[in-house]
Amino acid sequence: MENSKLDIIKVNNLSFEKYIDKEDIKKNIKLLAKSINIKFEHKDPVFLAVLDGSFMFTADLLKRVNIHSTLSFVKIKSYEGTESTGNHKELIGLDKDLTGKHIIILEDIIDTGLTMKYLINELNKINPASITITSLLIKRDALKFNVEPDFALFEIQNDFVVGYGLDFDGYGRNLKHIYKVCKPEPVIS
Repeated sequence: MENSKLDIIKVNNLSFEKYIDKEDIKKNIKLLAKSINIKFEHKDPVFLAVLDGSFMFTADLLKRVNIHSTLSFVKIKSYEGTESTGNHKELIGLDKDLTGKHIIILEDIIDTGLTMKYLINELNKINPASITITSLLIKRDALKFNVEPDFALFEIQNDFVVGYGLDFDGYGRNLKHIYKVCKPEPVIS
């Protein structure tokens, strides 16, 4: 994709270029909602959104889901700056009994897979009927753990991204498109 100056933005001290257009996101969410509506009809699933990054994805998806379902939010932090810390804090916010329930995890991005592995291990302790992993983005080249989403809207390269809920130290979540960090221009000598 050729970039114009309007496709380059600055978040904190880094430049980012438009990577995934909001219209492509909407189109894929519409298809995902259709699949979920079919697969989980009459199953009363619980959507479990992982904060903070999945909030836009969750809101847009659930506007199109028309089956009987509930929603809950959990929080797990694993990023500082542009790198995964590899550490997790306690799972916060799980305030529903999910025993015997069909759980649909809504995640913004699966990077190394550590966060998802941690969350699945915690959820399996409460004996759900099923766990379905749904992610807006997946970076297969960055995976260090065998975590395969049931649904992934976009497979991306191992680039740092912001926008549509994803952030850089808290900034950029409100952007309508997804942007990837600009690579420095090669120095030709």
